[in-house]
Amino acid sequence: MSKAKRYNPDFKKDNYFFKKGNFLYIFLVPLFIAIIMSLLMLEIRFFIVNIIAFGLFFATAKANSIGLTQELEYYTKTLTKAPKTPYKLISGVLLGISTFFSSFIAGYQDFFISIFLGIVASIGYFLYYGFDPRADKLTNIGDISAEFVLETLATARGKLKSIEEDMSKIKDTKLISQLRVAINKAYEILKNIEEDPKDVRVARKFIIVYIDGIKKVTESYIELDEKDITEETKEKLYNLLSDVEDRFEKEIIRLKRNNQFDLDVNIDVLQEQIKN
Repeated sequence: MSKAKRYNPDFKKDNYFFKKGNFLYIFLVPLFIAIIMSLLMLEIRFFIVNIIAFGLFFATAKANSIGLTQELEYYTKTLTKAPKTPYKLISGVLLGISTFFSSFIAGYQDFFISIFLGIVASIGYFLYYGFDPRADKLTNIGDISAEFVLETLATARGKLKSIEEDMSKIKDTKLISQLRVAINKAYEILKNIEEDPKDVRVARKFIIVYIDGIKKVTESYIELDEKDITEETKEKLYNLLSDVEDRFEKEIIRLKRNNQFDLDVNIDVLQEQIKN
């Protein structure tokens, strides 16, 4: 136990399986084999016990995956609230219960030994993965409500996700490509707002008007049969999205310039303080 290495999320890795800690699902393999064997041998009691054990370990692994996904989102966002449901805590407790059940009920081990193994399993989980984030990441943003900023960003991301879902129903590759560029730029703008929340008031028009507009256009498009849409209408749509891309790019530049201005001001203030 003393040699257990603490889990440290690496947000740069692309390997989802190991990054999310989904290797807990590996524990399901021997239980699945045991279920098949007990079924083939017509051992109904063992079959039921192994099914329950499988369900417990599956719930443990699933809660762990959700908890680590929440943790990943928490640490990669500048402004966010702590997860409401402590899935890592639930997973750690479930791992102890699953271990106890597998040892005492399925494995016929001594009760106190099984309790000990369950406690060790839970402690080992928390030593390795730690606990769920508990503190909200709400930076000082002056007279702007953090709740307002979070709600605005969540609404915008929800609309963008809806647009992406609608895109899966579109066959026009050129339209899909233009929508993807626009959506990526929109996410970049939201990221800039998240890093500098005071920009939310100025950028709110962008969020309400432009993202909402794209959403309505895509919804109207998928309601029609693409074969019935004329080339003239498609050309208008392509031109519209090109204008939207240009508007988004200008918004990104404006936000970055604003951040650069803030940096220059802070540097000048610091230089004056040093001189004095």
